Amino acid sequence: MTLSRLIGTFVRSHWQSYIAAGAMLAAVALLTVWVPRKVGHIIDALVAGQLGGAALLQELAVLVAIGVAIYFLRVGWRLQLFKAAYQFGVELRTRLYARLALQGPAFYQKQRTGDLMALATNDIDAVEMAAGEAMLAGFDGSLTLLMVLAMMLIGVDWRLTLIALVPFPFMAFAFWRISNQIHLASTDSLKRFSDLNDHVQETLAGVRTLRALGLEQRSAVHFAELAEHAAAANLRAQRWEAAYEPAVGITLSTAGVLTLSLGGYLVWNNALTIGGLTSFSMYLGQLIWPMFAAGWVLSLIERGRAGWERLAPILALPLSVDDNGAVTRFEPGLLTLDKIDFSYPGQGALALQDISLQLEPGQTLGLVGPTGAGKSTLLRILLRQFRPLHGNVVWGAQALDAYALETLRNAISWVPQESFLFSSSIADNIALARPDASRAEVEHAAGLAAVHDDILRFAQGYETAVGERGVTLSGGQRQRVAIARALLADSPLLLLDDALSAVDTGTEASILQHLRVARNGRTVIIASHRLSAVADADQIVVLREGRITERGSHQQLLDGDGWYASQWRYQQLEASLDAL
Repeated sequence: MTLSRLIGTFVRSHWQSYIAAGAMLAAVALLTVWVPRKVGHIIDALVAGQLGGAALLQELAVLVAIGVAIYFLRVGWRLQLFKAAYQFGVELRTRLYARLALQGPAFYQKQRTGDLMALATNDIDAVEMAAGEAMLAGFDGSLTLLMVLAMMLIGVDWRLTLIALVPFPFMAFAFWRISNQIHLASTDSLKRFSDLNDHVQETLAGVRTLRALGLEQRSAVHFAELAEHAAAANLRAQRWEAAYEPAVGITLSTAGVLTLSLGGYLVWNNALTIGGLTSFSMYLGQLIWPMFAAGWVLSLIERGRAGWERLAPILALPLSVDDNGAVTRFEPGLLTLDKIDFSYPGQGALALQDISLQLEPGQTLGLVGPTGAGKSTLLRILLRQFRPLHGNVVWGAQALDAYALETLRNAISWVPQESFLFSSSIADNIALARPDASRAEVEHAAGLAAVHDDILRFAQGYETAVGERGVTLSGGQRQRVAIARALLADSPLLLLDDALSAVDTGTEASILQHLRVARNGRTVIIASHRLSAVADADQIVVLREGRITERGSHQQLLDGDGWYASQWRYQQLEASLDAL
């Protein structure tokens, strides 16, 4: 969809505001072009001695009243038009946010966060200005131009009008060249801003790493370079925008010289009155706004086009995981994975190969294996963040794809390896999935996650603000708050993706004991490097290089004397040495 079609669609859906603004603009234009004609008649009447003091005051009062009316009409159309334009920006941002919220990890692996933030700010601002300021200036300028030319041609003198229009084709050519350059400069300016935005976002997110490595100065130098490039690109766009003014000035100056020369000749030969020449000169001055409006409109449209060219592909990009499921009610049941194969986009090697599993409701499955074996990938398949290349996943007598994504994800509580906390209180973070939960329920979930006592040690307790990304809390505390959040959601399936890696073994044992007691028929899948976290699972699966190499209970795997048994002995020895 082009920018013009996008704006046209919006204008049709909000036609009342645009019609009201257009009517007021038309009234302003009519009153504006009537003023010079009125002034010309007053001057001719004064020269002829036909206008007395009281009548003159009455005519001047009419001009003042017209000025006041124009003022209020201008305020009115601005309120109408900009209200619609701002609504357009709201709709675009809402549409972009909704699209980004539905995209899966495959999309974000290819996109930069700072660039997406720039789209939601600068680029949408440019499109919003094209729908508001450009529409306003374009309509007002065009209407004023047509009415002024009509008054010049019909109301004053057609010969003066024709001679005044001689320089205008040269101005049109200059506008065409300038607008092309503004489009290129605006596209580069928006891209440079995205680069700058992305660097700032990455720097703030990784500020502790930069400080630890002593890279603050290098980051500052790189920021200065990006800021300089962004400023230079913006300056190029502004320089080309500034070129409109000389083009307008030269054109109108040339038109003024031509009309005064011909007008003086006509007055000298009594073919035109002084009042008529005065009216024409005032009309010629009124052409300044339409000419500047034309340049302003072209500039805004080119900026809007540049913003929309960057924004449209993101909005049109298909979802990385289709949400075509029709089942909106979940019934817990057997979870079955049948010969699942999967590889990440752009990678030839299989991350998972021939994975087959069955898990009864209420059972616990342990996923173990070396780093990169595919444990987290398997959980992402269950979350439908990715779709398998081959094989089927069936849960509760329905294929996983048959569920609407919202229904499926409401049935799953997931604690990822890197727990994310929002900049709010601890209580709000725990109650994220259930904002209506009582304080007693929040505290009970925190107790199950073995973080209740830690929270009470804070001065503000559960009302303690966790800061950006949970910076107030330690890694172990963040993990346990995330576990409490998942437990409070009380979903049929709980996925723990190495969620106990930052806690000590004693706390881990306490959390697992609480899980066993409070499970209440909930199915649990625990992916962990620590074998002690899965020792009590009903079924344990060992993944190596994306394949299942061992499966069974804890004791069966120890008796098998494979990777699991050797790793168990190693970790037990390590734990005993740490205890000394």
